[in-house]
This record gives sequence, structure tokens and C-alpha cells, in this order.
Amino acid sequence: MEGEKNASRHTLDAYSRDILQFAAFVWPDQPAPYPWPAITRIQARSFLVNVQKTGAMPTTTGRKISSLRSFYRFLLREGEVKVNPFSGLPQPKKNRDLPQILSPAEILRLLDAPRVHFEQQAKKDAFHSYQVLRDTAILEVLYSSGIRLSELTGLREERIDLISGVVRVLGKGRKERICALGGPASEALHEAIEGRDVFLYSLGLTARPKAIFLNKLGSALSNRSIQRMMKTMLHVAGLPGDLYPHALRHSFATHLLDNGADLRSVQELLGHSSLSTTQIYTHVSIERMKEVYTQAHPRARR
Repeated sequence: MEGEKNASRHTLDAYSRDILQFAAFVWPDQPAPYPWPAITRIQARSFLVNVQKTGAMPTTTGRKISSLRSFYRFLLREGEVKVNPFSGLPQPKKNRDLPQILSPAEILRLLDAPRVHFEQQAKKDAFHSYQVLRDTAILEVLYSSGIRLSELTGLREERIDLISGVVRVLGKGRKERICALGGPASEALHEAIEGRDVFLYSLGLTARPKAIFLNKLGSALSNRSIQRMMKTMLHVAGLPGDLYPHALRHSFATHLLDNGADLRSVQELLGHSSLSTTQIYTHVSIERMKEVYTQAHPRARR
């Protein structure tokens, strides 16, 4: 998968865990190597039933089916087995929950939260001065470009063109795509880069790091740190605290469609390989239209 499909480390780890979990289920006391050709369709089904009994989400169960089906497809290709016991097993029906989004007014409150939070702090040293610029840029870029959190933390200065207002990001499968930046996001990113250099100078570090968003030690900011930062900013803005950075990506797509963007363009901007993945945002827009209709039309309520 790494060599032929350019799969990410996250995908490789998940697939490896699924295969090892299956091996532990079938051969709990047997060390590797395992007799993969001996697996029957009944054992494959029993494993999936066991997974579902543990309360796994349909998406998790579906991924395990995909992992093991792909693994046995590889074994078939290599001549190690003669049948794929996971072939034809139905995928569990996924709950098509609509993504959580923020309204444009709520987005503005969230984008202003780093400044408000900075003004509330008693201590305002070099790091805190950089922190407000960093957090503002993170939120602006996530909403302006619709990139994923992993794509944001992987962003490097050489991939940013502030003059043209675009960034080159590596998405799923290490596929590169171009994402647009609005004027406020470009300005915030420029200020964050300058603030980063001033902060590093205060630490006595003169070498420019590859990462743009740093913690107080001068190291690259992790996904978890950005999630914690957003929780804080949601609290400062008086917004629901159960939202994750991905809500900005959902809001980005929905607001584009609400304002007349075509679905194909939104698909390209999000980096979706299939248009069906992007179509969930049309359902969000329809729900919003129904809400407006119910509130505004004199004969909408009975």
C-alpha cells in the first residue's frame, strides 16, 4: 500500500491493526506466521459479528472489512491463497449524519477569539505575542482554504504563495492540490510567519524551521495541540465546545455552496476523489434552505 498506492502512515497503521486484530481473534495463542489459506468465510463473518458486538461504529467495521479484503486480494495476487473469504461481505450501513457547521456570524466570532483571548491574558511575552498571530492564522487558513488539519500541520513555507493567494497541500494518498487563500487569511499567515521569526529570535534560535506553527518550545505544533487551541477559542467565542477543526472545513464547503459555487469546484477545492463524498454538503444546504423557508414564509407553518 505504501509503495503502490502512496497510502499515508495513518492508513497503514490502521490496516495493520485490523489485520493483527483478526489474527488474534482466529489464533489467540498462536504466534506468526499464520496459516492465512486456512481461513473460511464463516470465520470471516464471525470476526465481523464480534467487532459489531463490541459496539464499533459502522465506519470502523467497514474499514476492517476493507483492510482484510485488500489483504486477501494481495495474497491472491501473490499466489498465497486461492480464495478471498472477505470478498462479497456486505458493508454495514453507515449513518449519514450531517456535518456540524458554523454560520458566517459564528465564524467571525471564532476568528476574533484569539485577539480577545490575548487581551484577557495578564502575561504578554514574546510567545504570547506570537501565539495570537499563530492562532488567528490557523483558524483563518482552515476556514479560508478548507484544508484538513493534517494538511495544515504539514504546511511548509515553500508551499505558500502569498502574492497569488494559494497554497500547495499534500492530501490523502499524498496527492498534491492547490487551495485558495482569501485576503484576510493571506495577511494573517504573513503576520504569523513574521511573528514566528521574532519569537524564535527571542529564544536565541536563528535557523528558520520548516514548520510555520510552533509551540512555546519552538517545535512544530501537533494536531492535538491545535484541537486544544480550538476548544479554548470556541469557549472564548461563546460557541459549542464539541466542535473540532474539521467543522471549519465543513463550514467552508457549505458556505461556498450557499453562495452559488458549483459542486464540481467545491470537490476540487476539498480534494475529494469522488463527487458523492462532496454531495453531503448539498444536504446541509437544503436543510438550511428549509430552515429559512420555515422561518420566513407566511404559510410554512401550520
